[in-house]
Formats: sequence, C-alpha cells, structure tokens
Amino acid sequence: MANHLTRFNPFGDLARFDALRDFDDVFRNFRLAVPSAEANAPRITLDVNENDQAYVVSAEVPGAKKEDVKVSVEGNTVSIRVETRRDNENKQGDAVLRRERYYGVQSRAFSLPHDIDDAGATAKYADGVLELTLPKKSGRDGAKILEIQ
Repeated sequence: MANHLTRFNPFGDLARFDALRDFDDVFRNFRLAVPSAEANAPRITLDVNENDQAYVVSAEVPGAKKEDVKVSVEGNTVSIRVETRRDNENKQGDAVLRRERYYGVQSRAFSLPHDIDDAGATAKYADGVLELTLPKKSGRDGAKILEIQ
C-alpha cells in the first residue's frame, strides 16, 4: 500500500505562479470604445403643457417617418412607439467599402393626472416633431374628492 502514495508539495503550485499573467489577460480583450449606431439612436423627448380643456404634448422623434410612429391612449396613459431604420452605404464604383445599418425601437409611456377623451385626441407629425392634443374627459377632474359627513 505504501507504493501508491505520492508526495505532496505545498509549494508546487506557487512555483508555476505568474503574478502578471492575470493582469495581462485583463488588457488582452480590451478594445477602445467606438461609437456605435445605438449610441447615436434618437431618444423621445417630451414637453407636456396643460390648459383647462386639454394637454398638449410635443415629442421630438428625429429621423422617423410618419408611418413608423404609433401612439396609443388608454385612460390617462399615453404610449408613443417609434421604429427607426437607417441604411448608410459608401460605394466606390461597384465595390461596397462600408455599409452601416441601424434598426431600433424607441418607446415612451407616461401618465397624466386626468383621463383622456380618446375620441377627441389628435396627432400631427412634421419635421421630426409629434404634436398630440389630448382633451380631458369631461365629468371628472382627476381623483374624486369625497365629502366627509
């Protein structure tokens, strides 16, 4: 049985230890950050104004086409969804030197203090700006206040 014993050397692994090996691995896959199409993707920014009858929302959606913009209204919640497609292609003669494509979906949802009369709501889109006119539903002014008896 003594023939099957092996000598344990607690310093064997330390003799093969290279302290800087792991440090070099950190930088081996390091790449400089290159701006991507996603970094340049448009974001939906909003301005919301209120008067006695309605809310007026101006949303910037640059680079989108009118048919790619979808707006839904449910109660007091408004959702805006924009699909954006961009194709850039640089050609020199018949050879394509560079082709960049971007496809993305931006969405934005927000709630208003009053319910919206969706039958009277209107939307216009021109020059990268979506303008929504959202009339308040008559009969209720937001939360109902109960009279305490």
